[in-house]
Amino acid sequence: MSTIERTTAAEPRWFIANLARIHVRGAEAGGLGLVEITGAPGDMPPLHVHHRDDEVFYVLEGELELHAGATSVLLGPGEAFVAPRGVPHTYRVASATPARWLGLSTAGFEAFVEAASDPAPRAELPPAGEPDLPRIMAAAAAADIELLGPPGMLPGDLAAAPA
Repeated sequence: MSTIERTTAAEPRWFIANLARIHVRGAEAGGLGLVEITGAPGDMPPLHVHHRDDEVFYVLEGELELHAGATSVLLGPGEAFVAPRGVPHTYRVASATPARWLGLSTAGFEAFVEAASDPAPRAELPPAGEPDLPRIMAAAAAADIELLGPPGMLPGDLAAAPA
């Protein structure tokens, strides 16, 4: 990016079971992307690992339980956690109300969000439904994100899994 630019309000997107807004795209900001995500209580993505990007979670509202490698933390508003590239991780919305957080990444997580989501007709969580797994898997592969297990699987479960 050769000039300093101001971003405008990002359009809402339905990203799997979440509401997302892509505020900064890495291609336009020297490799840094910023996504705002809102997730419903209990929301938990599959265990996964980013092979290209580090990911920072910064909680704005609610609580997130994060699991990365051997570390598990519970974060509330104003708290942050770094999930380094190459480390299997997942999160769970631990609050009784939706959680809202910022995801800052270094190599294109926002491109994955865009490829795996649709413009939202309303700025609210999407209706319940089955995710489009082939689309999500293709978007993850393009972003060098490896899905390691189903929702509910934690990093420690990898060691217990049969080879």
